[in-house]
Amino acid sequence: MWLAMSELTRRRRIGALFVLAFGVAAVGLGSRVQGQEVGSPDWQKKPYNIVNGKVGMATYNGYRRYDNSCLRCHGPDGAGSSYAPSLVDSLKTMSYDDFVGIVIAGKKDVSTSQQLVMPAFGEVADVVNYLDDIYTYLKARSDGALGRGRPERMTK
Repeated sequence: MWLAMSELTRRRRIGALFVLAFGVAAVGLGSRVQGQEVGSPDWQKKPYNIVNGKVGMATYNGYRRYDNSCLRCHGPDGAGSSYAPSLVDSLKTMSYDDFVGIVIAGKKDVSTSQQLVMPAFGEVADVVNYLDDIYTYLKARSDGALGRGRPERMTK
């Protein structure tokens, strides 16, 4: 669905405000994954927990959420498609903050040869509420720590 530029701009502004509010809330609550604060530089480098080929709950949940919300455009396992780029490749250079900003507010990249539009997911609870888990899964794939296909989950 194509949006008028003013509507798109409005959504981006709302998304940016949401990212700011969400980030402040997450830091204020002292959110931790594997002893690291979510979004901290250490967490951004390696947010996943993989032992003997089995993944932690956040990575597993990220796989499930990716499969439900992102696979249609970005292809299986974040490997990309003819419709959208590989997120596995993108996260090799993209920061956590840039990832969150694009998912929340969307992105439009137009050139003479192509028009790429990532819709804003800032109002989609199934994405926003699990964005850190989705990032965790994709970062594990990007770093080569996790192969393709459904990951095996650690037992409790």
